Amino acid sequence: MTQQFKRLYRSRTERQIAGICGGIGLFFDVDPVLIRLALVAATCLTGFIPGIIAYLLAWIIVPEEPYTAPAAQPADRPNEGNA
Repeated sequence: MTQQFKRLYRSRTERQIAGICGGIGLFFDVDPVLIRLALVAATCLTGFIPGIIAYLLAWIIVPEEPYTAPAAQPADRPNEGNA
């Protein structure tokens, strides 16, 4: 019995700096803005340094989301955009 695990990646689309908050938001199916607000609040409440160090460590440790290949266009349909 093979069990599939969800992987945590840094987001390529939902990113402001490194995609950490966007990736966490996608992983937990939560709006990334809420994750960003929670990170800012936690960083301010802990004296800035622990939050910044945690973000930098996550930037180093969490891999970037793999590229997804664009959908191939069927060979029988010509490209409609180029007339």
